[in-house]
Amino acid sequence: MRNSLAALALTTALVPFPGGGGAQASGGGSSSRGSLNFVPMEEVTVPIIEADRVAGRMRVKLVLEASTGEVFAKARAEMPRLREATIAAALEFARINASSMRAIDAGKLDHDLNAALRIAEPGLSRVLIVEVAASHS
Repeated sequence: MRNSLAALALTTALVPFPGGGGAQASGGGSSSRGSLNFVPMEEVTVPIIEADRVAGRMRVKLVLEASTGEVFAKARAEMPRLREATIAAALEFARINASSMRAIDAGKLDHDLNAALRIAEPGLSRVLIVEVAASHS
């Protein structure tokens, strides 16, 4: 758990933000210095259903790490398809594992999202969860 928190903190520090300083994501081919190939995804929100009613919502922000510059460009171009896979996996996770009254199991969510998105785009190195939250309706 401690290693995953450290990785999350490092990832958050490396994610490029518009107009920000820090590390920039690669726009294409990889350099010998080892360029960063992070693709941020807009926040995904799915309902938490309990006893046949909407009891809350689960929000998750992701950053996709591409293995190469080519995969980086492909992931940016195919973001709608990757968001579709993310929403499907998040809905399934929320249906089975989420509750508006307890913390989200980020480890299980990480596993499920990585599996789903690597099927959608095999060139992804990993899916990084930047933020996850559940709220009660």
